[in-house]
Amino acid sequence: MTRPSSQTTSSALSWWRNYRLVGVALLLLLAGMTLWLWPRFEERAPHGQRVSVAVKRGDLTINVLTDGTIKPSDQVVISNTMEGRTTILSLVKEGTMVQQGDLLIELDASALEDRLVEQQIRVQNDAADYVQARENLEVVKNQAASDVEQAQLALEFSHVDLEKYEKGEYPAAVDEARARIAVSQEELRRAEERHSWSEVLFEEKFLSQTELQADALAAQKARLDLDLSRGRLELLREYDYPRRIKELRAEVKRTSMALERIKRKAGANVVQAEASLMAREAVLEQSRTRLEKIKTEISKTQIRAPQEGMVVYATSTKANWRGNVEPLDTGQEVRERQELIYLPSSKAKAVETKIHESDLQQVRVGQQAIVRVDALPQEIFSGRVINIGVLPDATSAWLNPDLKLFSVDISLEHEHEQLRSGMNCAVEIIHSELEDVLFVPLQAVVLEQGHPYVYTAGSDGAPVRVPVQIGAANAHHVQILAGVEEQERVLLNPPLAQGR
Repeated sequence: MTRPSSQTTSSALSWWRNYRLVGVALLLLLAGMTLWLWPRFEERAPHGQRVSVAVKRGDLTINVLTDGTIKPSDQVVISNTMEGRTTILSLVKEGTMVQQGDLLIELDASALEDRLVEQQIRVQNDAADYVQARENLEVVKNQAASDVEQAQLALEFSHVDLEKYEKGEYPAAVDEARARIAVSQEELRRAEERHSWSEVLFEEKFLSQTELQADALAAQKARLDLDLSRGRLELLREYDYPRRIKELRAEVKRTSMALERIKRKAGANVVQAEASLMAREAVLEQSRTRLEKIKTEISKTQIRAPQEGMVVYATSTKANWRGNVEPLDTGQEVRERQELIYLPSSKAKAVETKIHESDLQQVRVGQQAIVRVDALPQEIFSGRVINIGVLPDATSAWLNPDLKLFSVDISLEHEHEQLRSGMNCAVEIIHSELEDVLFVPLQAVVLEQGHPYVYTAGSDGAPVRVPVQIGAANAHHVQILAGVEEQERVLLNPPLAQGR
């Protein structure tokens, strides 16, 4: 027997879902027409033909009836984790039983391999720049230390020069000037004595006029030398010393400022070199990260089974607004995060169903459910509600904005080898079990201006409106709390307005 293709299966499933939606719409239309035409049929029917039923007492099951679909209770969703879009090169056949580690899908990695080579070259260049920046930092540190040390020496030498002048050179120069003055004074004294003796000897005719003039000239020269020595001392004290002190102190200040400037400049150079090194290191780390990312992306091109199970294409269980989805196949382009394969982790099955918002308040997590599968009419499955959707189903809301259906998941309590994902089933969610209560068929109760009533047949056969108090209800019966008694008969086709 030839197995139908995944495209045929998906198309058939989409046709069946569309057929069900059309059927639901026809049923709603038929119900509306019935409500609109019912008064006209009632007016034509004589009172004796009204149908009545007795009020019953007994156990009443409050439940919610709906339909659903069999699905795996726990499955692994395998998605495309590669960035962007890529093409499928090879694909495992749907329905194949795979083991953990088996290759499921192989994606195109040619563009990534080209990027890998380019990134490896970029990493090598960035590594070379990082080494250069590291060595440059050491050079800058050494140069900075040398410049600072030289500036410190210059500052120390300027202090030494200032101290040497104040405590050595200037006092020595003063002493030297004073010594010269003392020598000049002694020479002047001797020259004056000689000149005095020369005048005495000249008067006594022992010396010539020339010799007298020579001695007078020598005394005059000694007097001038004394004045010069005294003037030099005065210049040293009044002019040379203040100027030299200012020059040396200015040199101390200049070398101190130069030291501070060189320290700041050296520190700035070191900081700049360190920043350059950190930037190169960050660039290198970023390049390596990109390289690892590309390698990781390449590893994602081979998708392997995380566990054993049967392969189910994600496209086989979905339909878009056009009614079909292109089946998964080789050569197909897939996007990032797109679901590709469902891999059930066990044989256990669950039921996915949708509950109308009006019934949602009767459904709670943990409630018992009874499931009847269309393909297995002889089997009855029991289960429990395990999850209730927080928001309405988006697909149902798109098809009909006024229709709010909430997804409900039911876990089946036992397995069956003939259960298959996608099978249709009828679901009965048990809300509560009422014991020994009065109840009537749901169609026997009429709401008029928000108050519930039932109609009984009067003595003349005409309907009599009776107010009642109702309790819980299921799809067929409603609990009567007060208003009628057991075995009292109520009309199944009551008039829609009083007096009919």
